[in-house]
Amino acid sequence: MVESLLLTPAVMRLIELAIEEDLGRGDATTLAVIPPGTKAAAHLVARQRLTVAGLEVSAAVFHRIDPSIAIDTQIPDGAEASPGARIATYRGSAAALLAGERTALNFLQRLSGVATLARAFTAAAQGTSLRITDTRKTTPGFRLLEKHAVRLGGGHNHRFDLGSGVLIKDNHLAIAGSVTEAVRRAKGRVPHSLNIEVEVDTLAQLDEALDAGVAIVLLDNFSAADLEKALARVRTAQPRPLVEVSGGVTLARIPELARAGVDLVSVGALTHSAPAVDLALDMEDPAGQAA
Repeated sequence: MVESLLLTPAVMRLIELAIEEDLGRGDATTLAVIPPGTKAAAHLVARQRLTVAGLEVSAAVFHRIDPSIAIDTQIPDGAEASPGARIATYRGSAAALLAGERTALNFLQRLSGVATLARAFTAAAQGTSLRITDTRKTTPGFRLLEKHAVRLGGGHNHRFDLGSGVLIKDNHLAIAGSVTEAVRRAKGRVPHSLNIEVEVDTLAQLDEALDAGVAIVLLDNFSAADLEKALARVRTAQPRPLVEVSGGVTLARIPELARAGVDLVSVGALTHSAPAVDLALDMEDPAGQAA
């Protein structure tokens, strides 16, 4: 059996917590209404157009409750589903399916929401070299899952954690005193395998970063006029750093930024503001009739 790269011990603990949160005192309704031993099928159905994400996690939820549940996937993670499309079918103990329904849907709706929003942003940059990336503005405990969902939506991942790269931000600069000094310290202490990126919010800071020879400049909340000036300065820099833009970037601005020559756009909204998508788990009774 191939070990899952997604279902890490941390993710499995998250699944355990979610199940305990919902099922900790048992399922009073199912115990009262459904006879023991009843079998059923549950169909995961899209109620809107969406990009699927979270099927592996939903399977882990059901298998944690009952390992014998059988799963048939019709539309895989990363694919698009139209309204009314059947994405997957879960078969087995009716009690187990009912016990895991809400927890599985919570993961699926959240992660598919992230993937769907990421797909919208990447579609707006289609045909260009612009990369849409996420940020560390993730739901606590969900980072691995949400960043995976961003990739399923066609996006790219920025730093996974504070150890993934050197990104000198405004608060680092406030303590270090200047871009020049902060970069000097970083170059003297970090391994060559880590790129040095500097966030700047003025053209003067950009000039310092270019003179210091950083690998990536992050233009934060630049006006359209200053962005044009910044890109002109970057184009003449040797070596030319990658240009990342962040700060309130809307979907409507993506084509404009791509045409301007921006390399990366980091969008915190991909994870901190993605709306949950509309999914349902439709049960069938033992005779196979939709409930």
